[in-house]
Amino acid sequence: MAEQTAPPQHTAGPDVRGPAEEKPDAAVVRDALGVGIAVGLSGFAFGVTSAGSGLTLLQTCALSLLVFTGASQFALVGALAAGGNPYTAAAGAFFLGIRNAFYGLRLSQLLSLPRVLRPLAAQWVIDETTAVTLPQPTRRAARIGFTVTGLTLYTLWNLTTLIGALGAEALGDTDAWGLDAASPAVFLALLAPMLKSTTERVTAGLAVLLVLGLLPVLPAGAPVLVSALAAPVVLFLKGRRGTADEIAAEDMTPGEGR
Repeated sequence: MAEQTAPPQHTAGPDVRGPAEEKPDAAVVRDALGVGIAVGLSGFAFGVTSAGSGLTLLQTCALSLLVFTGASQFALVGALAAGGNPYTAAAGAFFLGIRNAFYGLRLSQLLSLPRVLRPLAAQWVIDETTAVTLPQPTRRAARIGFTVTGLTLYTLWNLTTLIGALGAEALGDTDAWGLDAASPAVFLALLAPMLKSTTERVTAGLAVLLVLGLLPVLPAGAPVLVSALAAPVVLFLKGRRGTADEIAAEDMTPGEGR
């Protein structure tokens, strides 16, 4: 009797990304540590800026421990330093931090963490952990990247915040140092190499223009939210251009009478 071969059974794999080359764990850890250390050290800038804005040591450290999103923290202390209303400053920081909720929607699918760990992991859903996690080829690599980046960054950010707040008096005029630009500059340096296609570069450029143009007229945090419109605008124009090219190609192709 001829040997029978069982038909292949398709089972759901552990990774939502499909077939992909494995990435060594050491390489993922190395990349995650690089981002965590580079950005974590800039917590010193926040500590100095926050103390220079009039916040106490306890208030400064509480912001890093509980809020833990650098852009929102800098927006809050910057608005307070400029003499803004505390409620307005807090609202601007809140709106700026809304972007992390959108990151969480994607990361929840990639990481697929146990339900009991999700509230804890949510504290680490920020720009840097998202930037490290998304390019990973497998779920295992994504989890390692997210965990190592989050743990390294959270530890260093809070430690350097404390050091910066304690050493603010020794630096004198904190505005003269321009330390509030340290964290955004580091993140831009990490983001720039990821913009490989023309569409990505155009989207990023349009987002920057929107932020710069709206910064003088909108409250803190709002320009960043509006800049998110750059993505659908660019994709819409790209789609229109593709449709126009298809129509032009059809017009140039000889066809039967219409």
